[in-house]
Amino acid sequence: MKPRHLMPLVGFVVPTVVIGYGFVIPRSCIAGVNELTVGFASTIAGACVTYWLGLKAALRDRGEP
Repeated sequence: MKPRHLMPLVGFVVPTVVIGYGFVIPRSCIAGVNELTVGFASTIAGACVTYWLGLKAALRDRGEP
């Protein structure tokens, strides 16, 4: 797996975290650490795991390490 394979993931995670935790959540009624903000973080983490596993499966099918 090469760093360029992870660029789409970085392109998703960084803006999502910056916009979500930097602008949207602090100005909403769910500000602070609570089950909604933890759920948002776990959704992002779940997307990362899904991307990682899908990428490994696709690379394995192509015969790449």
